[in-house]
Amino acid sequence: MATTQKQFNVGIVGYGLSAKVFHIPFVNLTPSLKLHSIVQRSPSGPDSAPATYPALKHHTTIEPLLADAEIDIVILCTPPQTHFDLASDALSAGKHVLVEKPFVPSSDEAVTLVKLAKEKGLILGVYQNRRFDSDFFTVKELLEGNKLGRIVEFETHFDRLRMEKPSTWKGTLGMDQGGGVLFDLGTHLLDQVYVLFGKPSFVKGWFVNQREGRFVSGHGGQEEEPDSVTVMLTYQERGLLVFVRIGVASVEKRQPRFWVRGTKGSYVKTGLDPQEDQLRSGTVKADDEDEFGWESEDKYGKVCLVGDDGKIEEMVWPTLGPPLTYKKFYELFAKAVETGREEDIPVSGWDAAEVLKIVEAVRESVKTGRDVVPK
Repeated sequence: MATTQKQFNVGIVGYGLSAKVFHIPFVNLTPSLKLHSIVQRSPSGPDSAPATYPALKHHTTIEPLLADAEIDIVILCTPPQTHFDLASDALSAGKHVLVEKPFVPSSDEAVTLVKLAKEKGLILGVYQNRRFDSDFFTVKELLEGNKLGRIVEFETHFDRLRMEKPSTWKGTLGMDQGGGVLFDLGTHLLDQVYVLFGKPSFVKGWFVNQREGRFVSGHGGQEEEPDSVTVMLTYQERGLLVFVRIGVASVEKRQPRFWVRGTKGSYVKTGLDPQEDQLRSGTVKADDEDEFGWESEDKYGKVCLVGDDGKIEEMVWPTLGPPLTYKKFYELFAKAVETGREEDIPVSGWDAAEVLKIVEAVRESVKTGRDVVPK
């Protein structure tokens, strides 16, 4: 693992699942980062950052954190409707910023933050951690190596059986505030598609409330918010169709993940990358290089390849290893802070802004019933 000479002090804002599971463990594993302070609005009982980390500085508001000259990096682990103001304040205070996804509710806000970071000479990153899923790296390698030929259809899923509506911001905030399934899970899938293929020519979307069995508009309050999404992305010059699917009423032992079809072969994969489940359950620690992020062989995908004789051969296709894992994201982000180079950021604010433009095109398509060109 690459190391840097300087150690940067990190302040975490928010102390929910995101901070505890997806950020603090990796801050602590990155040699060039030091966890310095935590902002928790209402510490209490077992859910108390001061009790868990007594050696750190603790605050109940962000202002003293931003005023602390010792803080180099601010990581925002708060609900998405707070991100724009908090990130703007942190950048204005001279801090590098990492924002949990979804970044902000609109691409205009994203571009404003990108410009502010550039003006201040600071690093602004977005935690699209699923760029560091091993199955995504496997797909990326297949495509970059032209193993499957010219890709004609690409299908990516985030399906589950979740018939109870979430009580967190994911189920209570509307899309205008960066809430809901399109921002929560859709930004993951659309970000991966953007990495592989860039911005699409056209976008077509459908919003569904699968729990109640009705199509919704995504406009006009909670009754019109979707719990499930289907998006079709057209890449006209490639002759490529991409389907992004998110559902809550998927009764499967093996949930679909990727289905990639090309002129020379195809790849089919079920099941999500194991890192999130390992982190949530605590069964595997993030510093366990022998187990963390490794996918079991029974979850490997399958590849079909057509030979010169026209015969099709099917084979098990191992998920790439050793996995880079979300540790690599933090290593790269720390390196970007050290170099000050935007091109070193693992997921830049500009990339996130481009993905938000696709999200906005999806919403406009559902509203109008038409194909929409992302701005």
